[in-house]
Amino acid sequence: MGEELDRTMLFRFEQETVSGRILKQVFEALEEKGYDPVSQIVGYLLSGDPTYITSHRQARSLVRSVERSELLEELVKAYLVHNR
Repeated sequence: MGEELDRTMLFRFEQETVSGRILKQVFEALEEKGYDPVSQIVGYLLSGDPTYITSHRQARSLVRSVERSELLEELVKAYLVHNR
């Protein structure tokens, strides 16, 4: 039993963030409307122009509820975690 108390256990808690959930919803709305979601989201992130995002399923309102820097942070984090 003494050995068990000396070990360090690793606990990973993956919690979906608000910005991650919004990105997924925006992606799905753009896809449903027949747009290239990646191109549209990149256009929005680079320009800040919300017209790159469809209003279908309130995607435009959703994406504007989060700072673009938070969306970028979420994308970079997801990319780095999945491409190590």
